[in-house]
Amino acid sequence: MQPTNAGADVFFLLMGAILVFAMHGGFAFLEAGTVRHKNQVNALVKIIADFAISTMAYFFVGYVVAYGVTFFASAATLSGGGEGFLPQGLSLVKFFFLLTFAAAVPAIVSGGVAERMQFRPQAIATAAIVGLVYPLFEGVVWGGRFGVQDSFKALFGFPFHDFAGSIVVHAVGGWIALGAVVLLGARLGRYTRSGKSHPFPPSSIPWLALGSWLLCTGWFGFNVMSSQSVAGVSGLVAMNSLMAMVGGIVAALFAGRNDPGFVHNGALAGLVAVCAGSDLFHPLGALATGAIAGVIFVKGFHYVQERLKIDDVLGVWPLHGLCGLWGGVAAGIFGLEVFGGIGGVSFLGQLTGSVAGAAYALAAGFVIYGVLKRTLGLRLAEEQEMRGADLSIHKIGANPESEIRG
Repeated sequence: MQPTNAGADVFFLLMGAILVFAMHGGFAFLEAGTVRHKNQVNALVKIIADFAISTMAYFFVGYVVAYGVTFFASAATLSGGGEGFLPQGLSLVKFFFLLTFAAAVPAIVSGGVAERMQFRPQAIATAAIVGLVYPLFEGVVWGGRFGVQDSFKALFGFPFHDFAGSIVVHAVGGWIALGAVVLLGARLGRYTRSGKSHPFPPSSIPWLALGSWLLCTGWFGFNVMSSQSVAGVSGLVAMNSLMAMVGGIVAALFAGRNDPGFVHNGALAGLVAVCAGSDLFHPLGALATGAIAGVIFVKGFHYVQERLKIDDVLGVWPLHGLCGLWGGVAAGIFGLEVFGGIGGVSFLGQLTGSVAGAAYALAAGFVIYGVLKRTLGLRLAEEQEMRGADLSIHKIGANPESEIRG
């Protein structure tokens, strides 16, 4: 690789990593705006602490599991002076970029378990998810590990296609979260003894909206920079991301009857779904994929909360789990040439890989959080939950000065 090309790729991928890192601020403010005021500090602390724990877990274990690469070498070797590492630290920036994806998984889970989860078990779960569970699946799909992609190619004609993580990141995070939320149980007072729903209103629509805007902005780094090189970048990915996002917004606007929470999450639903096939779709296929995802989120949120009585606070299972699953399957529909796509995918292969990824993540969620429930426990004590996670865990509220005056 020529120095000029390496330098361009370092800068390109670094900008992508920074954009996706900024999405974690979006996760934080989306959760802070959705939870009740007494849990806002906890939402903000969880996301940044999870990122730090994720970095260490991915550095020491996860990246080795996914790609067989370790960083136990001299700085000169790591920066490109030794075998196995690209010039000018490109391999290191690639790690940073992929880390931001890995750390998104516990950030997704955080929104489902909000307001009643103990801090230490969640931190341990984050280490397990990013150190082992996520990298195993990442390595299969993106690292070509264990021969699974070769088997898909032999069976279906093409390997499983997930360009930017509808399944690898979002479905994995959403289906792990489902296991965690089911084991954790509903918040106190969320449902009456007779089963009647008692929804809790968001604490701040502006914070919720800011979180959505940050996520939407960073998502163009998430998708476009998944090419991981200047030579491979495609404007089609940017256009398809845009069209899926607006499709999700408009569909959620109508399906959610102008509810601002649904509108702002509708944008995210469209972006979740387009990740897998964003490099294959015609823009009209991306628009349809995003619009269907917007409806899936709205209807899925109502069904989960009201019919199944599962207290998924931010709706992360319908948003990331179901819309991510739809995105993996959609790549096998709108990615086909007959629907204006580029081709190179199989519907049966996409369906099989998507369902397998969701099943793997659901099982992992039940195992990780089930073990933690039996050993450390998952929930705050009833008195702590009533007081709120901010004071119970962090000993300070979101507005300490005004609260002291009061």
